[in-house]
Amino acid sequence: MFRLVRGTGHILDVLDVLHREQVALRIHDGAFSAMDLTARHPRTGELLSTVKFMVQTLAAAGELQRDLQRELTYDGLRAAEAKGSKGGRRPAVAAAKTETIRTAYLEGRSIAALARDHGVSRGAIRTAVADLLPEHTAGERDVPAPEQPVTLDMPGKVADFLRSADLEPAERAALDQGATVRRGQGYTLRVTAVPAVHRQLLDRCQPLDGGQGLPAVPAQRKARREYEDRVNAHEAPA
Repeated sequence: MFRLVRGTGHILDVLDVLHREQVALRIHDGAFSAMDLTARHPRTGELLSTVKFMVQTLAAAGELQRDLQRELTYDGLRAAEAKGSKGGRRPAVAAAKTETIRTAYLEGRSIAALARDHGVSRGAIRTAVADLLPEHTAGERDVPAPEQPVTLDMPGKVADFLRSADLEPAERAALDQGATVRRGQGYTLRVTAVPAVHRQLLDRCQPLDGGQGLPAVPAQRKARREYEDRVNAHEAPA
């Protein structure tokens, strides 16, 4: 539940979307079981004041929980520092030592031995001698070309669902930068992203097909499959 109410403004937006799609939200377990968070005034159509109060209270509790976790994390880091633990990544190879390490590696010193000698991680040594490693030359021949961004039209019902989902930064950025194109009473979101991000967004809206506690709404299912067809059409070999 707290994943849904981490931001007061966000949860109110979600409730507006649910109301527009005629979807009721009820909590079936815990202290708030059987509570209808989409209850509205029969005349004005606005959320009941008691519902707003409860949503804002839950959002405040979620924010308090995150703040407490952050404070406990900082307290733990300070305690570790007091005991002499620096934490974080081990130091990288200093620029002045890079040539020495490369020369020693070419003379036969192992990566593990060089890491011990210089007090750094094996990864730092591998970075310093990356172009000298045996797999470097072989790997260069088969390096795939980087994916290029493509622009696909995402149905508005899919976009509305994804805006309330827990997305990765790249997915959220692609969604936020999309251009809205009005189509009759609805809209599509013109999203520009690499194919991998489009595929991730498509996976995120899998619940629109029904399952995971959500009812299958025909219009939403159709919208998701339209987006899936566009993603698959782009990925299909020429």
